[in-house]
Amino acid sequence: MKTPEKSPSGSGVNLTAAGLEHAMLAQANPADAKILMSFFKTGKGQYGEGDRFLGIRNPLTRRTAKVFRGLPVREAVRAAHSEWHEIRLCALLILADKYQSKPTEETERAAIFEQYARLARGGFVNNWDLVDLTAPDITGAYAFEHGADTLERFAASGHLWEERIAVLSMFPFIRAKQLEVPFRMVDRFLPHPHDLMHKACGWMLREIGKRDRAALTAYLEKNKAVMPRTTLRYAIEHYSEPERKAFLAR
Repeated sequence: MKTPEKSPSGSGVNLTAAGLEHAMLAQANPADAKILMSFFKTGKGQYGEGDRFLGIRNPLTRRTAKVFRGLPVREAVRAAHSEWHEIRLCALLILADKYQSKPTEETERAAIFEQYARLARGGFVNNWDLVDLTAPDITGAYAFEHGADTLERFAASGHLWEERIAVLSMFPFIRAKQLEVPFRMVDRFLPHPHDLMHKACGWMLREIGKRDRAALTAYLEKNKAVMPRTTLRYAIEHYSEPERKAFLAR
C-alpha cells in the first residue's frame, strides 16, 4: 500500500476525511474497478446501479482502515458520504472498529449507531458488502445491548439495504444463542421478493444451526413449504446430503 498522506505537521497520518480519500485514491486500479462494477451489479436496473468503484480489493481497504483507525467519528462519517464505494466501506469499517473498541463511551456508541442509521437512510450503506461487514458490529451490537426494537426503523423501512441491515444485525443474538429474535426476524422477511434477502435469511438460519441444530431443524420442518428455495438451500448447507435432499423434496 502506498504511504498515506502525512498530516500538516509532518508526523503521522492525516486523520481527516480528506486524508483518507487521498490514501484510497492513491490505490485505485481501473482494471479491477471494471471487475468490481460487474460483480456488485452496478448496471442499469441492477441493485447497485450507478455506484462507482476505485478498484481496491477488500484486504487493501481493511489495511487502510487500520491505518486510519484514529480518524474522529465526524471525519469517518464525512468520508462515508463519498461517491466511491471503497472509501465508504473504509469509513464504515472505521466506525465499526470504533464501536467495538474499548473503552468506547456509551454516548459515543449511541452516536455511531445514529450516524450509521442516517447513512443507511441516505443511501450510503448501499450494497451487501457494506452491510455485511459493518452492520453486525454496529446496529447488531446496539440492538443486543438496547433491545431488538431498535432495529424496527430498518426492518420497517421498505428499503432493501436497511432491511438487510436488520437481518445481519441478528449475529450477536445468534452468537449468544438467543434465538427467538433471529427466528422472528427471518419470519418477517420470508415473503420478501428479493434474492439478496433470501440469502441473508438463509445465512442467519445456517448460523443458528451451527449453535442449535435441533432448533433449526424444527424451524425448517415448520416452514420449508413456504420458504424461498434460496433461503432453504443456504440454511441446510451443513446437513448431510440425504438430509438436504429430504428438505428439498417438499
